[in-house]
Amino acid sequence: MNYQLNFAPVWQNFDLLLSGLRLGLELSLLSIVLGCVLGLTSAFCMLSKHASLRWLALIYVTVVRNLPILILILMIYFALPSLGIMLDQIGSFIVTLSLYAGAYLTEVFRAGLLNIPAGQREAGQAIGLKEWQIKRYIVIPIMFRNVLPSLSNNFISLFKDTSLAATIAVPELTFYARKINLESYRVIETWLVTSLLYIVSCYLIARALRMVEQRLALAR
Repeated sequence: MNYQLNFAPVWQNFDLLLSGLRLGLELSLLSIVLGCVLGLTSAFCMLSKHASLRWLALIYVTVVRNLPILILILMIYFALPSLGIMLDQIGSFIVTLSLYAGAYLTEVFRAGLLNIPAGQREAGQAIGLKEWQIKRYIVIPIMFRNVLPSLSNNFISLFKDTSLAATIAVPELTFYARKINLESYRVIETWLVTSLLYIVSCYLIARALRMVEQRLALAR
């Protein structure tokens, strides 16, 4: 085999890869925020006294967590227009990734809520706080601090899952990598550089989130 490495076509289009990387980070960041809202709501529903809310949350979590994310992407992208909900590729993918994140974060938040000492809630009641004030000022902040490591892992996982957005032509990193590969036929070079971009990005994200965790741990 006499294959000669030639990175020139990749470097010539490196700006496309960086723009795709930036979009992937934006998609994962927005999706984790929306996923936190969905996950926290579902977690409270699963701990609710009302059976109907518990069942709704359970159905949501069970269905989404047992579907491959690729199938979920295609279902939402092609099904929503049939229901009269018109979204572009990016909007459709954000909806999918947020639903996916929310289903996994539901269990993370539920465990975090269950691990909060009863004395914290009783202290809030003792100073006259209402139930929603106890949740807002005591329960949720403590819970988020406790589940931050799991939340960080989920964010990194979501960022890697943005590579699947290329299946519906969202111009993120993998989309542009495929484009460069098809135009230049430099398979090894294209995917090697793309892999390095993913590895470096995930490493930097992990380091940044670990620093946040350490600062919060010192503030306890």
